[in-house]
Amino acid sequence: MANLVPKKYNFSTVKGITKKQLEEHYKLYTGYVTKVNEIWGTSVDAKSFGESNPTFSKMRSLKLGETYAVDGVKLHQMYFENMTGGNNKPTGGILNLIKRDFKSYENFLEYFKSVGLAMRGWAILAIDPLDNKLHVFGSDAHDVGAVWNSIPLLILDVYEHAYFMDFGTDRKKYIDTFIGNINWQVVNDRLKKYNMIKTVMVSLRTLDNTSIYPIWNLSDNE
Repeated sequence: MANLVPKKYNFSTVKGITKKQLEEHYKLYTGYVTKVNEIWGTSVDAKSFGESNPTFSKMRSLKLGETYAVDGVKLHQMYFENMTGGNNKPTGGILNLIKRDFKSYENFLEYFKSVGLAMRGWAILAIDPLDNKLHVFGSDAHDVGAVWNSIPLLILDVYEHAYFMDFGTDRKKYIDTFIGNINWQVVNDRLKKYNMIKTVMVSLRTLDNTSIYPIWNLSDNE
């Protein structure tokens, strides 16, 4: 068994969403942590899985469950983190990028909300090293719609379990409430980490064998 432990979040800072709703949602997250521990504790003896098959096999079932559970843990951790703790006014680097890539903060909010209403699982604001710009990706499930090597900055859960106890079918009201609780300092901290990685990747270009590193479309004026 692996030994992942569920992270704790200060739900008392969240406004407009009841403690009951948040606690029930949190229980689902802890369930994913339990399943990841179980999955990562399984044998890696290849012979124990028998013959693999893309229609149905022991290995296929394990791998499908693994990506769903692991992404379930990661997305929920980022979601709870970026909606607790206050700091609800967008400032700094993330606001500058939003204005650059979405014309205005107001337009970004409408775009972000639209993605949230269009998807069945998640709306994710990310920055991608291919163009060093912000994108809002949509995901119907934890492991459906993910973009490799893209850095998630802001996570919105739009599964019914995230809001149905408080908002019923009114997803728009839930999304507006979520936006009012965004901790933009957390989002800025994630952006800073991306910029640190970017700086390192630029420095690695001076090495002879850059083929061992991910391809980032970085320029000095980004």
